[in-house]
Amino acid sequence: MALVTPHGGKLTPVLVAREERPGLEAKAKGLDVIRITSRETSDCLMIGMGAFSPLTGFMGKADYESVVSTKHLSNGLAWPVPITLSVTKEQAASLTEGKEVALVDDESGKYVGILTVQEKYEYDKIKECKEVFFTDDDDHPGVQKVKAQGDINVGGSLVTFSEMGYASKYPEHYAHPADTRKLFEEKGWNTVCAFQTRNPLHRSHEFLCKVGMEVCDGLLIHPIVGKLKQGDIPAEVRFECYKVLLENYFNLDNVIMKVYPMEMRYAGPSEGILHSIFRQNFGCSHILIGRDHAGVGDYYTAYQAQEIFDQFKPGELLCQPLKVTAAYYSQKCDGMTTEKTGPKLGKEDRIAISGTKLRAMLAEGKQPPLEFGRKEVVDILIEYYKGLKK
Repeated sequence: MALVTPHGGKLTPVLVAREERPGLEAKAKGLDVIRITSRETSDCLMIGMGAFSPLTGFMGKADYESVVSTKHLSNGLAWPVPITLSVTKEQAASLTEGKEVALVDDESGKYVGILTVQEKYEYDKIKECKEVFFTDDDDHPGVQKVKAQGDINVGGSLVTFSEMGYASKYPEHYAHPADTRKLFEEKGWNTVCAFQTRNPLHRSHEFLCKVGMEVCDGLLIHPIVGKLKQGDIPAEVRFECYKVLLENYFNLDNVIMKVYPMEMRYAGPSEGILHSIFRQNFGCSHILIGRDHAGVGDYYTAYQAQEIFDQFKPGELLCQPLKVTAAYYSQKCDGMTTEKTGPKLGKEDRIAISGTKLRAMLAEGKQPPLEFGRKEVVDILIEYYKGLKK
């Protein structure tokens, strides 16, 4: 056996070698500039490292419209979420076919890459929101981002020359798809289960990760360290939680933790498919999809992100979902169980475990029970919330 092949057959990174980056940045500083949002910046990095293979730039009209309407690229390859760069009509006026423009992260002012314009086109924001997020409600954070975009999408090929400091911030844990594939091969893993997370791992997450470890040769804990919505726990704090949990409660021979720079869209089912596709590029054969995967608020049903996988034909997605129901600590069982496997004794039997409940308890200065979260993790979070109060 061997690792799953990348989506579309091969990795297509467009990040230049380290020694070439200063020259390209100097070139970019002589070009006209498009200032891009944090989400567009994170997409530049994901395209750059090959995580969004087979994409090599921002989507043109044919791919964009096909993805919104069918969750497939125009060539028929599965893809659930548009990867686009948007500008105002005034900015678009000067963007001619073949023109090179520098992309600058609007928040930091850092130069990220160079886009060669191939086309520009109008698009329907409301349709995109309804098809991708299943809502156009202004309170949805992903919808907010789309509605705030410029009215013109610009498609074109991309060259990236910056990783926005992630590689130096997480020197041992920041990895490209080619890196994780090499690690898996060195370990002799053929099947690898990915665990997507934007929260500290509580006991139910730990339980589900270990289910994945039993099913596959190894586990990739793959936290997102790009921008999150207000109120989510910062990546630096979560990172310390992940490390202390792994060191104390996992067999380190069978688990790898790496981080990646994408920004959450909170697109629920659509984002679940996207998570599967780029985990395939990282070399994973499976991904844990649990309750309300990549969701926010009450916009999605509990297992909608599992159900959407059934819409795709066999072989379209080589990173398959491990569909797991909500895990919790059962007082009757005196241990962790799930909605599918545990006795139906009602909520009074459960020490319910959720990131939302954990954050609320910590914000109030309450010590959660050990059935809720490991002491080493909780201690880090308590210190973080004390700092917020100060």
